[in-house]
Amino acid sequence: RTLQIDTEIKSGERGKMLPAQLPDDLTPEEQQELENIRRRKQELQEDIQRLKDEIAEVTSEIENLGSTEERKNMQRNKQVAMGRKKFNMDPKKGIQFLIENDLLKNTSDDIAQFLYKGEGLNKTAIGDYLGERDDFNIQVLHAFVELHEFTDLNLVQALRQFLWSFRLPGEAQKIDRMMEAFAQRYCQCNPGVFQSTDTCYILSFAIIMLNTSLHNPNVKDKPTVERFISMNRGINDGGDLPEDLLRNLYDSIKNEPFKIPEDDGNDLTHTFFNPDREGWLLKLGGRVKTWKRRWFILTDNCLYYFEYTTDKEPRGIIPLENLSIKEVEDKKPNCFELFIPDNKDQVIKACKTEADGRVVEGNHTFYRISAPTAEEKDEWMNSIKAAISRDPFYEMLAARKKKVSSMKRH
Repeated sequence: RTLQIDTEIKSGERGKMLPAQLPDDLTPEEQQELENIRRRKQELQEDIQRLKDEIAEVTSEIENLGSTEERKNMQRNKQVAMGRKKFNMDPKKGIQFLIENDLLKNTSDDIAQFLYKGEGLNKTAIGDYLGERDDFNIQVLHAFVELHEFTDLNLVQALRQFLWSFRLPGEAQKIDRMMEAFAQRYCQCNPGVFQSTDTCYILSFAIIMLNTSLHNPNVKDKPTVERFISMNRGINDGGDLPEDLLRNLYDSIKNEPFKIPEDDGNDLTHTFFNPDREGWLLKLGGRVKTWKRRWFILTDNCLYYFEYTTDKEPRGIIPLENLSIKEVEDKKPNCFELFIPDNKDQVIKACKTEADGRVVEGNHTFYRISAPTAEEKDEWMNSIKAAISRDPFYEMLAARKKKVSSMKRH
């Protein structure tokens, strides 16, 4: 009898059996049992539907939350990029903008961290801000210097690290404040090396001047190590510094000049935080004609390409001045080419980084690039056309670099 009821229930499910369809030959007890089963089934179905509705609601909330967070992050990144640009044009206004938009805390430590990381910031602007004489700027300067770790470094090594994090401003009073803060920090990290911070301060300036004298091609009379030692007699609170120390500092500078950031706006120190366009493209090699996937960034009238999106330094830089662009047919789809219109056999002025880290001149007479889709190819070509300009400044810059190089050889 149970099998019969079960069969009737299943057939009822298939035919959506109504209560009127119950078999006539069931006893009242069997009819009640069957009705109870149907009621429990109905309750289960309602519970299942309720759970489905709740899951759908939660899923929708998660999706909305994700898209909202994404929009917030995109908006935040845009505001940070705008703040960096404002900082590069006017440091104080840039900092104020970032604070007002809750992107930076109004504390000397937080601002110092922002400047120390330096992402997308002009190093001249960093130097100008740190050199200001306002009490708050001086607090930021000292917090900034505290972020440098000079322990167990000789003075030249410490100066290399310090002078690479910004560019020294041209105003004497600003330089004085910054070098004073440096000397205090160095002596704090290396107690006992110098009698006083004044000794460290004076020797630091002597090293910077030595760097200029040894490596500036316009300085004909190069100081010897003996003259450098003589110049620094009596600076250690009236006493002399060890000759070995001074010789080591001299040799360090002679063998390797300071790398001073050049923020003239036309060097290779570019920032990529607000590009005109960016994305993955395939690039045909110069010497070896193989296609390689590279992350391209178009900004500041240059096309940069990276091996990975996380790389800080580009593998290659292609200035777009005086170049032309055209669509070309190739085995690869969606190709376009960058070339010199007046002389197609001329090597394009560009540079790339070799596997061993050396930066060398490029050897492309043209750059052939393949986009993933026809639409992206058109978008890239339009963006690059808009960025191409014919500015004689770069020709003047090349001539000036050639002249300096010639002076060095002589």
